Formats: sequence, structure tokens, C-alpha cells
Amino acid sequence: MIAAIELAGVSRLYFVGDTTVKALDDLSLAIEEHSFTAITGPSGSGKSTLMALIGCLDVPTSGKIYIDGEDTSGMSEEELAYIRNRKIGFVFQHFSLLPRLNALDNTALPLLYAGAGQKERRERAAAMLERVGLKDRMRHRPSELSGGQKQRVAIARALINNPSILLADEPTGALDSATGHEVMELFHSLNEDGHTIVFVTHDQHLASECSRIIPIRDGRVDLDAG
Repeated sequence: MIAAIELAGVSRLYFVGDTTVKALDDLSLAIEEHSFTAITGPSGSGKSTLMALIGCLDVPTSGKIYIDGEDTSGMSEEELAYIRNRKIGFVFQHFSLLPRLNALDNTALPLLYAGAGQKERRERAAAMLERVGLKDRMRHRPSELSGGQKQRVAIARALINNPSILLADEPTGALDSATGHEVMELFHSLNEDGHTIVFVTHDQHLASECSRIIPIRDGRVDLDAG
């Protein structure tokens, strides 16, 4: 199998005054394309730092990160922005929707940054919202949507540029268990359609639904877990 994501000897250090915090410590791993992977671990283990690096939101202090075989470690901010916009979709725990925009315009936002015209943005956003089961909620603002509906809008927005990789940070953390299950079913469907999905979760039950679990502790893969 081809690796959609590969980290080779990655460390990420943060400097706070005279203190050095090692968030990731010589971490190496590969995530195959079309896989469904959960990253688990206690608070402070390095999960969020790992997701930020995979998502090209941050750069490593040392080591190499490859997205679809491309070494992103030495890329400029403009090049990283291109990777983020074209190859990676982000889904966050608290949705990160703009409150003044309706579901259609929230979903279309990445297309605006990509330079698409208004007609194309609206048509593609409408098709994506229909795909995630929100055909009748397109004109609703976030305040008029349930938690599950807001997360579906967030997923539609993440998918709008047809990225090969979806990164989700506690995507069911703000939802009740029944709604969380519905969102997980949507992720499974997207994975079956060919998307590589990586998400952070503290929920071991949800993690067990994935094809692979990567436990992180102290900035390394926890080989003793499980």
C-alpha cells in the first residue's frame, strides 16, 4: 500500500523561557492511503501537535513529513497553504463555522480561497450538503442547526475541494452518543469512497471502529499500549 502520510524522525520542540518542551520526540510512522486511523493518547501526549504537523499547520523542528509522497518539511508558507487547501480537509470538535453565514456559504468558503466563481461555489456547496444529508438545511445559519447538523456542515466544508485526506480533531466530542454514531457512520461512508481519514479521539469505543489505532504517549508511538 502507498503511504498517504509519512513521518520520518519528526521532533517538535517549543521554547518557553528557559524551558524546552518536546511535544514530539523522533516520531516515525506511516499512514496508508484509503485507511481509517485513530490517534489516541492522554492529554499532553502530542496528539494535537501531530495533527497540526500532518495538516501543514505547523512545521517540525527536525525530521521529514511527506504528504502523498511530497516532502512538506521545507515548503514555504504559500506551498503549505496550497497543500492544506487542495489535499487536506479539516473537521474540528466545535465545528468552527462562521455564525453569520448559512450552511451553503460556510461550506463554500474554501472554494472562495481557491478562487472559484460564485456560481461554481454555490453549485458545488449545494451538492456537498446534499451528500451529507442536509439538502433541506442549506439556508440555515449555525444557530438554527443541531450539533449533528453543524458537524455535517463542517464535514461538507472539509470535503468541498475533494481532498484525499480528512483530519478530524475529536469530531464527536461535542455531540451526544446517538448523534456521534451518525457522524461516525458518515466518516465510514467517506472512507469507503476512498478518503484517507485520521482522527484524534479520547473515546476508545470510537477508536475501535477504525482499521488502525496509533497510541501516542510522551511524543512517541506508545508501543506498550493495548
